[in-house]
Amino acid sequence: MRNMLDLALITLILPALFFLPEPCRASAEVITRLPTSEKVVALTLDGCETKTPSFLDHTILDFLVREKIPCTLFVSGKFALRNSAELARVSKLGFIRIENHSMSHHQHMEKLDSGCFVAEVKESEKIITEITGIRPTLFRFPAGNYDRRSLEAVESLGYQVVHWTFASGDPSRDMTAKGLSRWVLSQTKPGDILIFHINGRGYHTGEALPHIVEELKKKGFTFVSLGDFGPVEPPSAGRARMEARTL
Repeated sequence: MRNMLDLALITLILPALFFLPEPCRASAEVITRLPTSEKVVALTLDGCETKTPSFLDHTILDFLVREKIPCTLFVSGKFALRNSAELARVSKLGFIRIENHSMSHHQHMEKLDSGCFVAEVKESEKIITEITGIRPTLFRFPAGNYDRRSLEAVESLGYQVVHWTFASGDPSRDMTAKGLSRWVLSQTKPGDILIFHINGRGYHTGEALPHIVEELKKKGFTFVSLGDFGPVEPPSAGRARMEARTL
């Protein structure tokens, strides 16, 4: 009887242990820019699926592939399953990186119980690894929502959390392609991490992105992959605010 009680107790508390950071491992940092003053930018695009089926936006994807633009796709597990063949193909190109954006894209993962939280990260990780052959090591919280506990929990699972430097505005139906281009070009600085959507929610991104890329290159910017500059730095006090909570 005592052994049975001990086993039951372990079963109850084990999921909660995932929310405890490993000693000297969790840094509780969200990356919002590259640690460099060089004129480089990292292009990232989110792909997620919630209630309705979502597919890769080929206007965007075909441009990235054709121009060989280094970029990172943060995809949810559900989105990855629906777009598995194409993600497997582009992951082999060498300049497109596929990373973890949770399983179901809960917009407030910090409110999930520990068991559900861990499952959201690990199930998506398993799917992405099976599709690409590469285990993801970067994580982006859906909608940018997190607290210290959830951040440390993700880090304890072996991830570095990467968000963005400023909100691009591409999920807004009211943001025109010209407006999107003007905003992004006016805000981009060396080391910035740009965010767009590649799941159909970047309503004018396919139209605006070629112009944005062209103009940034004219300004002397180079597109690089996340990780090209070694460890990324935590956000500064002024830019640490998650400006895109509603993404």
